[in-house]
Amino acid sequence: MRLKILSVLLAAGFLVACDPAQVKDGDSAGGQMGDQTTTGGISDTGVNTGRYMDNVSYDRAAINDSGSVLAERVIYFDFDSDQISPDFTELLVHHGKYLAANADVSLRLEGHADERGTREYNVALGNRRAQAVRRLILLQGAAASQVAVISYGEEKPVALSHDEEAWRLNRRAELVYQIN
Repeated sequence: MRLKILSVLLAAGFLVACDPAQVKDGDSAGGQMGDQTTTGGISDTGVNTGRYMDNVSYDRAAINDSGSVLAERVIYFDFDSDQISPDFTELLVHHGKYLAANADVSLRLEGHADERGTREYNVALGNRRAQAVRRLILLQGAAASQVAVISYGEEKPVALSHDEEAWRLNRRAELVYQIN
């Protein structure tokens, strides 16, 4: 029993001691994106408008329309980062507005990481990614009770190779809708 407690405490200490800024990769994982700075995964300069302006509907049935912007339900992240890219900010704004307009719809955000790093670290990273997505969605008026978060870490990869392309695809948050 003491060994289990010690193991958990050591893992927790490792996670607290890890400084993501010290991890290096070819991808940019810093808090700066051009002239925009980010805080908690949200750009402080606002939404990158224009990419998803066609075919925007918040009707309840829009979630089932494959031509809707709401059909896109995977958000990708840079290496060791929970910062939401400006490429996905507007998409998440639309998802948040859809939830705000449909109180009977709920969303499960599933956070994922690539295989690099310890299992514990990757679960924590997947959680931070899903929480960043949740914060942005809640800012659009969705109720906190509509949005749940779960982290799978490295446990559910979509790409099984051990290369940059597979790792890029596995660094994600998935939006899973549940219509009540």
